[in-house]
Amino acid sequence: MTAQKKFYITTPIYYPSASPHLGHAYCTTMCDIIARGKRMRGFDTYFLTGLDEHGEKIEDNAEAAGVTPQAFVDGVAVKFLNLWKLMHISNDDFIRTTQPRHYETVQKIFSRFLEQKDVYLSAYKGWYCVHEESYWTETQVGPNHLCPECGRPVVEKEEPAYFFHCDHYVADLLDYYERNPKFITPEGRKAEMINNFIKPGLGDLCVSRTTFDWGIPVKEAQGHVVYVWLDALTNYITALGYLQKDDSLFQKFWQDPNTEIVHVIGADITRFHTIYWPMFLQALGLRKPSRVFVHGLMMMKDGKMSKSKGNTVYAEPLVARYGVDAVRYYLATEIIFGQDGRFTPEDFVKRINTDLANNLGNLLNRTVSMIAKYYDGVIPAYEGELNPLDQGLRDAAEKAIKAYEALSDDLQVTEAYAAVMDLVGAANKYIEQSAPWALAKDPAKAKDLASCMAHLASVIYLAGELLSPIFVTKSEMIFDQLGIPAALRNYDSATHFASLKGLKVNKGDQLFPRLDEKVECEYIQALMAAPKEKAAA
Repeated sequence: MTAQKKFYITTPIYYPSASPHLGHAYCTTMCDIIARGKRMRGFDTYFLTGLDEHGEKIEDNAEAAGVTPQAFVDGVAVKFLNLWKLMHISNDDFIRTTQPRHYETVQKIFSRFLEQKDVYLSAYKGWYCVHEESYWTETQVGPNHLCPECGRPVVEKEEPAYFFHCDHYVADLLDYYERNPKFITPEGRKAEMINNFIKPGLGDLCVSRTTFDWGIPVKEAQGHVVYVWLDALTNYITALGYLQKDDSLFQKFWQDPNTEIVHVIGADITRFHTIYWPMFLQALGLRKPSRVFVHGLMMMKDGKMSKSKGNTVYAEPLVARYGVDAVRYYLATEIIFGQDGRFTPEDFVKRINTDLANNLGNLLNRTVSMIAKYYDGVIPAYEGELNPLDQGLRDAAEKAIKAYEALSDDLQVTEAYAAVMDLVGAANKYIEQSAPWALAKDPAKAKDLASCMAHLASVIYLAGELLSPIFVTKSEMIFDQLGIPAALRNYDSATHFASLKGLKVNKGDQLFPRLDEKVECEYIQALMAAPKEKAAA
């Protein structure tokens, strides 16, 4: 008997400095779609997301708000959790770096690094960006002393700090890159890490701070708190129970060399996940992730969507007006996963109208209506020989299944669902070519008409199943209209073309009503111009 395949996927843990926006929803929704797709196909899947709640910026924001840092992050955490509920995120755990399970394990990890002489006490003098929580060299900040990441002014700081010996692990890291060509995806990110950071000479990493208090204390050094990346990155194993009394999840998912471990992150934290995180794991004697997938940025007309720029779009009003499945579908298909993309009202409305209302919605509506008209609502059996059109549609279905699985496994999520929508397009073309309205008028074509209806029902059933990782409500609506019983609402039945003979269709509401482009573009444009906190309310 073949062992069940295991899959562990994580989002970055988000920095809770303000309300989450559509950019946060994008990354987490993509991970949710991947996780749901794996579960659908029978993988034993674990999905983690959470918050990175320590640091100087949080301390400053809390002081400005007149509350404690813990109260500040508690308030923002509720907003993230509410957004995940709204977007139907199916995470198995929500890790917060202020939780005791994380706090205590990070202290144990730091102590171990001290014992192994992987960290050492020194002093740090350099240019520091509070927003990015990063130190930079004189060359990197340039004559104007601006952060190379965000463009904000940096300040010169000097403080005692512990450093991690990166030089101990560079050779092993480069060897891992060589042996695992898909470790960093897209591949261009690997060249960026090597050429921009490793080849010029990778300095040791600062892993403690003494100029603020909001962090995990270093037990062996009074006044030091663990600095952001040693604290934040380790969440991926502390959430599984590493160095805790119950480490069963850690043993099950991380320690099994056959588990596929995928971190999905934003481009701005690639360096930390692909250089320092593998080094920490090597120092702990643990396996490294299978892949670090760097998703692109959601851009606006004036650049990257960000809270600091005030150019954010929030998911809440979009979901309230268009439904969660329409928003999830847009996020999954409009921007190619791994590339930057731009949010515009026009593209949003067009994507819903073209793909969901016109193609998928009309296909379901036409098919159910024809079965109701020609067969009193009962799906007929396929009879006789396959004609070339039937065979073509069946071939398209087989092709879609293979493409969906291969592309999904390679994290080409956008392309995987494009393959499903290609099948929907093929089914619409099949209707036009088969002309069932003409077949119904010719008694000699009765078997051809029955075959046409049976094939259309099977393809819509298959598409509904393949789209179910995106459609948390609409796939069930598709199945309801086709009369699919609960026992057949699964991947194995749909991809093996289980017989639908005798099922009673139920004509229902439109799957996705067509949107008035002018009205809806104006509505979304107004959202984009609204004050950020009001839009998220």
